[in-house]
Amino acid sequence: MLLLGERDLKVSDIVKVARFNEQVAVSDIAIKKMISSREVVEKFVNSERAIYGINTGFGALATTKISKEDLRSLQRNIVLSHACGVGDPLDPSIVRAMILTRAHTLALGFSGVRPIVVEKLCELLNKSIVPYVPSRGSVGASGDLIPLAHVALVIMGEGEVLVNGKIRPSREVLDSVGFEPIQLMEKEGLSLVNGTQAMAACLTLSVNDAINLLRLSTETAALTADVLFASPEAYDEAIAQARKHRGQGIIARMLRERFETSQLRLSHVGCTRVQDAYSLRCIPQVHGAVLDVVFFAKKIIEDEINSATDNPIVYNGRVISQGNFHGEPLAFVADFLCIALTDLGNMIERRIDRLLNPKLNEGLPPFLAFDRPGVNSGFMIWQYTAAALCNENKVLSHPASVDTIPTSGFQEDHVSMGMNACLKLLKILENIKVLLAIELMCSARALQARRPLRSSKLNEKLFSDVEGLIEPGLSDAYWQSSFRKVLQFVKQTVEDVHEDWWTAYE
Repeated sequence: MLLLGERDLKVSDIVKVARFNEQVAVSDIAIKKMISSREVVEKFVNSERAIYGINTGFGALATTKISKEDLRSLQRNIVLSHACGVGDPLDPSIVRAMILTRAHTLALGFSGVRPIVVEKLCELLNKSIVPYVPSRGSVGASGDLIPLAHVALVIMGEGEVLVNGKIRPSREVLDSVGFEPIQLMEKEGLSLVNGTQAMAACLTLSVNDAINLLRLSTETAALTADVLFASPEAYDEAIAQARKHRGQGIIARMLRERFETSQLRLSHVGCTRVQDAYSLRCIPQVHGAVLDVVFFAKKIIEDEINSATDNPIVYNGRVISQGNFHGEPLAFVADFLCIALTDLGNMIERRIDRLLNPKLNEGLPPFLAFDRPGVNSGFMIWQYTAAALCNENKVLSHPASVDTIPTSGFQEDHVSMGMNACLKLLKILENIKVLLAIELMCSARALQARRPLRSSKLNEKLFSDVEGLIEPGLSDAYWQSSFRKVLQFVKQTVEDVHEDWWTAYE
């Protein structure tokens, strides 16, 4: 049970709820904070002064004073009018992460909503109700208005939900699970839609996956390097000491560990090769640089999910209009991750080519065609697939955050486009998982070709995890079944709750 309001949330907390259905409740501490801030809002409801979000219109209509009898209609209408998303729905895990992070930020007590609002968000999670949230529409300021409106509709008994991938009216599903909708009161509609939680949800899950991806991709790279007779001298501790980047030192130590006890390494200790190609020699420098970007992203997203991103906020008896909803911190980080992961994919593709290319894969069968190369093409064409995915990633890595299009009649005249940056990131991550599965399949096949020599204990452990997933045989075959099994292994590993694995190498 995750209690909101007792402590800051971590990336791992979000993943446990979003993907593994951990239950959620609101702490007594959070309830007290929300009651206190709600009292401030109710004090201003009857004020003759125009106070944004409480008795005015929204966006460019902020100067329009709303009569007392229309204040609650105002809150319902903002949700209805803002739910105009289009495109494929967001994955249920992302929607659940959105709901959790929105509940948490409201529970901080800066928004002036009643505790029942947060409790209803938690009830959506605990009863596995997944609002239908189209993926397109948010410009990342004022936060993620459109995606969050689709969530808010459901606790009002409006809108639609996803059940086994199909869209159904909310009301009939809510009735079937005993969920009682609520009527929103002053400021609550605005507080439900005004925030960065769609971006934060995408980025949180992406950071989790990137952390796990860096570990598995480095383990796979170590296996590839060993079967290609690379020298571990390039990973010597002295090299990391000479260049102070944190990620490089972690990756180099991982690699050194994965060459210990390798018969493959011992078989070519006296070889005349002076240096290896960059895709082998520079694994610490490239994987390490990507890891440093992921560390940076993790810091930014954990700051964000524990922040109040509403507007206005309630603070020490004041109602303050400001811009905490602006998605620029998340937009920059998402674009940065897109760039870093794209280049990780570039290096993975180069290693795939070295495993297959007879001009480069010393002593291995051409294209890993074990029987009659020429008659059999082996894994030759998997490198084509990898090249196509890398090209797509390069297109997607163009930053979204450098663009802005004014909205709401020039009131919101600079927006982050952070949601588009996050959507690109999700696609790049999926492509990297595929690239990694291809490299892992090829490196396992290459190790089979090096028999009877064995790699290190750790490399052999990784090999044993995937060997049974790859269909045996010397001749060409329809490899899709093997690939899908290896890809599933990669996805299960990468999408699990991350551990702080890097601490063992620092």
